[in-house]
Amino acid sequence: MNRMLQPVRSGAGVFRSSLDRVLAQARQALGARQAEDGHWCFEFEADCTIPAEYILMQHYMDERDEVLEARIAVYLRGKQADHGGWPLYYGGYFDLSASVKVYYALKLAGDDPELPHMRRAREAILAHGGAEHSNVFTRITLALFAQVPWRAVPSIPVEIMLLPHWFPFHIYKVASWSRTVMVPLFILCSLKARAKNPLQVHIRELFRRPPEQITDYFSHARQGIVAYFFLSLDRFWRLMEGWIPHGIRRRALKKAEAWFTARINGEDGLNGIFPAMVNAHEALELLGYPPDHDYRRQTGAALRKLVVERANDAYCQPCLSPVWDTCLALHALLEQDGEVSPAVQNGIRWLKDRQIGAEPGDWRESRPHLAGGGWAFQYANPYYPDLDDTAAVGWALARAGRAEDRDSIEKAANWLAGMQSRNGGFGAYDVDNTHYYLNEIPFADHKALLDPPTADVTGRVVAFLARLARPRDCDVLRRAVAYLLREQESSGAWFGRWGTNYIYGTWSVLMALAELNDPSLKPTMERAAYWLRAVQQSDGGWGESNDSYSDPGLAGVGQTSTAAQTAWACLGLMAAGDRDSVALHRGIAWLQAHQEGDGCWQAPFFNAPGFPKVFYLIYHGYAFYFPLWALARYRNLGCMAHE
Repeated sequence: MNRMLQPVRSGAGVFRSSLDRVLAQARQALGARQAEDGHWCFEFEADCTIPAEYILMQHYMDERDEVLEARIAVYLRGKQADHGGWPLYYGGYFDLSASVKVYYALKLAGDDPELPHMRRAREAILAHGGAEHSNVFTRITLALFAQVPWRAVPSIPVEIMLLPHWFPFHIYKVASWSRTVMVPLFILCSLKARAKNPLQVHIRELFRRPPEQITDYFSHARQGIVAYFFLSLDRFWRLMEGWIPHGIRRRALKKAEAWFTARINGEDGLNGIFPAMVNAHEALELLGYPPDHDYRRQTGAALRKLVVERANDAYCQPCLSPVWDTCLALHALLEQDGEVSPAVQNGIRWLKDRQIGAEPGDWRESRPHLAGGGWAFQYANPYYPDLDDTAAVGWALARAGRAEDRDSIEKAANWLAGMQSRNGGFGAYDVDNTHYYLNEIPFADHKALLDPPTADVTGRVVAFLARLARPRDCDVLRRAVAYLLREQESSGAWFGRWGTNYIYGTWSVLMALAELNDPSLKPTMERAAYWLRAVQQSDGGWGESNDSYSDPGLAGVGQTSTAAQTAWACLGLMAAGDRDSVALHRGIAWLQAHQEGDGCWQAPFFNAPGFPKVFYLIYHGYAFYFPLWALARYRNLGCMAHE
């Protein structure tokens, strides 16, 4: 039940006693979810593609768990939208590729195609062009299940593994997530793998034309000279593929196998992400690894760890988020408690145990002599520390101010400073991952093959390094701030790559600029604050739809207010120097009014992209720690009135 508030008056502030009650309940709710060893890990949910692919994987391998399959099917049916299909996020538009995969998964799980929900889905898919117009990754799945011919998918030969680094395409020229998905996929596609599909389920009814008669699977991709060149190259390779000497193919297969098995990451999985883990699991079987081999057991266990089973249904997460959840929870607690409480101490101890040092990692391809010091997103993922987590963890440790953490902080700061890209910004995993022409290859119709610098990650790095104020980082900070100033939109906002969207990006940068305490940045920050006030909802909160990734005209708006976005906006305003505006008071009042009885905030809306326009996520922890952080900072700045 939402709590009633006393009215907020311009210049008056929110009353202290009611705010203290909200903070106490929010603090208790967050603390209750801390694990005994000190960390937090909230559920991390994507669209229905991931749980659908879990069912598809089980039928590909003939490793069915019929009880789990039935529970995932309940989840999938419950997410069907009024348009008949499945969207990429709650309240989103029909998505053809997601709908094709979910339909197939439900049919594999035993749903009769003539049931009302299946008929509605089929009609919607056909109305949107049929399964033949689904994206490349969906068509690869359909090729593995022999639902489309292999010519329906791009040629992705395993011989790519033999290309030199200087070649226009190389696995280290694409993002870390792309290469870990692609390398085992090279094996599956080059060997034309075939799903076991024990029930021999097909979905020919989803095609407007018989799949084997379709000749224009790539007609929609012919846009521009670069795309046309890559399509021509794809056709040429198909003609040449049969002439590849067997010795070269064997060598390429061995190199691909050695590459991904070195990164298999035990029961935490290849790069800790579901698509890479599935491809690795299936490639191992195709390469002849028996079910009792350690690698097969590990990949199977890693996939099973992603499954969330609830009272009436189940779904599969895209990955796990313990480091991210833990460090953000620490930021909220440091703000709320005003000291390094036992909960914070336990969280810091857990994080420090997971700092990555001298372990091998893909980032060393560009920085071979740089010492390690980062953190990964997941429980364990030593090949892939990421800059965003590292900056957020380092920032939290620096805010805690404990002398015993100084060595960890210095290592993190040194690693981050060494990972700056040429344009002054920071990517998520790699340096200068900006070979934009690669987004035009037929395989990359999702346009998310790369990991270029972004304002939100750069902002986090700036916040951390500015808090440390080391003289050696002055040039790094100067270049990073120059990058951020170039990236500011004409509206005053910043684009958010890893959170939805301009509200998230603007919060990320404003928090960073505030740490610099540079008066010359005040006009920049005021422009951003003006934009935040301009997009405030009539109810006092903030809500931005993921539609803004497709339509920048929806920047900052388009959705019902949510707790996380309202908290980001309030934190951003306060970072910009706001202490007593009506907009800030109304935002804080919205957070107070929408706290649930359990001390948390509820919202079904997805709050982050995995890949803008393609794949979206909901961090369930955001409704716990961000409102607490914002409310506690408001209290600490003395913005409220006394009763």
